[in-house]
Amino acid sequence: MMPYAADDLGRPVLFISGMAMHTQNLQQDPRASLLITEPNVSGDPLGAARLTLLGAAKPAPAEELRGLYLSRHENAKYWQDYTDFAYYRMEVTEVYYIGGFGVMGWVSAEDYRNAKPDLLADAAAGIIQHMNADHADALVLIARRFAGEAADEAAMTAVDRLGFHLRLKSGDRIHSRRVAFLQEVKTSDDARLVLVEMVRQAR
Repeated sequence: MMPYAADDLGRPVLFISGMAMHTQNLQQDPRASLLITEPNVSGDPLGAARLTLLGAAKPAPAEELRGLYLSRHENAKYWQDYTDFAYYRMEVTEVYYIGGFGVMGWVSAEDYRNAKPDLLADAAAGIIQHMNADHADALVLIARRFAGEAADEAAMTAVDRLGFHLRLKSGDRIHSRRVAFLQEVKTSDDARLVLVEMVRQAR
């Protein structure tokens, strides 16, 4: 797990020191995996989404990657002239996704390369925090109406343009369900309007 930037094909770009053990390992064997976790997770981290990318991480030209990496990690500009630092790019061969309790699966490298960033990616953390902090009771209603689950507690763990994942607690049982939006959403304002309508229908 380390800072990275992703190019247009979703390939992680790393900027790492030759003195680091992980860099020395890559120089001997380029096979690697990169764990990407959901930001700002509170509560049980096992209920949050995470992704493991597997592939080969090899040195790549700085002139190709410097601008991309610095756009994500501006402070790295202070290390650009250090001769022991170099850019590496991972060619992804396999992807394993976990969306929370009971939601997991392998994604082919081709599907991963062809995927586009979700339109709600930048707003997702704020939507999740707001719903869990201010509308936990509404999520219980949504789970009953749209997932057929009579839960004691419900928390949103992930959200995208097509829907969201809920972590549900019913007695001692904890499980996860995917709930589709009534329609595709493209902005946080769209998501708010659709969620308001779903709560209205659930009451």
